[in-house]
Amino acid sequence: MTTIAELLLAELEREANGTRRTLERVPEGRDDWKPHEKSMPLGYLASLVATIPAWTVSMITQDGLDLKAPGELQPRGPQTNRELLEAFDNAMVKAREAFATATDEHLTTTSWRLLVGGHVVSEQPRYIAIRDGAFNHLVHHRAQLTVYLRLNDIPVPSLYGPSADERVFG
Repeated sequence: MTTIAELLLAELEREANGTRRTLERVPEGRDDWKPHEKSMPLGYLASLVATIPAWTVSMITQDGLDLKAPGELQPRGPQTNRELLEAFDNAMVKAREAFATATDEHLTTTSWRLLVGGHVVSEQPRYIAIRDGAFNHLVHHRAQLTVYLRLNDIPVPSLYGPSADERVFG
């Protein structure tokens, strides 16, 4: 029988190829570029996308995460493209290791909490927190990153189907 951890990891692995292909296209030297004054800078957004898979580690191994607390889950900021891809690869390794130890019983507990400055924002079973807080978040910010690529005249990779720049499926 397939475990919840195996199902979640398979989902993350399906997203990894498209995420890597998107990160490969992030231009160097444009880290501060943003499409609007309220938008995230390109370098920060790319670093965020690269590190989101590692969020699953705290969701599996800890009872919660406070977004105001300093820690390794916060993007490091502008990096070279090589460092960006290394950060993504390292985040994937950490996620795979965490899923390898996760049991169905542990993933269905309701003890995982997201906090901001000590205030509980959400409390969910771990597997839901992983899907909502990490996987859906990854897809959202990767899509945002593809818009940044388009606005910088960089070809957008095909992800779930052809893009205007690639007629093949990811």
